[in-house]
Amino acid sequence: MKSNSKLAALEQKRKIVPPAYLLLTIVLMALMDRFMPLFMWIEPPLSYVGSLLVLLGLVIIVAPAIAFSRVKTSIVPFDEATTLVTTGFYRITRNPMYLGMIMLLLGGASLFGSLGALIPIPLFIWIIRQQFILGEERFLEATFGDEYLAYKKRVRRWL
Repeated sequence: MKSNSKLAALEQKRKIVPPAYLLLTIVLMALMDRFMPLFMWIEPPLSYVGSLLVLLGLVIIVAPAIAFSRVKTSIVPFDEATTLVTTGFYRITRNPMYLGMIMLLLGGASLFGSLGALIPIPLFIWIIRQQFILGEERFLEATFGDEYLAYKKRVRRWL
């Protein structure tokens, strides 16, 4: 394991956290739906299936947050990690909270029903990958070493 000062130099905390990007994406989706809907790809009542995706996304966000709380490690990206969580949703994906956010966005896009509402989602995924996931992987590797590398071999980044 590297010292905290080396870890801090390796990865700086981000000023804007992932939930802020999530909210911004939802606002962009609503604006795109309102002002540039393109065409309705799914209409009520079928679009209400999006509610299930939103609910499932919330569960996939909250359950790992509870797991972090139980082992008393920070949920904030790039804060000092005290425990490598590999149980629950982390057995299926290394990024369940981000996956939950994407499911929530896809559910929201289904509820909006327009193709325009889907357009911001790939941008969200790219930002989260570039600004958080890649750095978090380096951070966790520096913090947990071989334990994280073994986990990384067992569990895919997404699904």
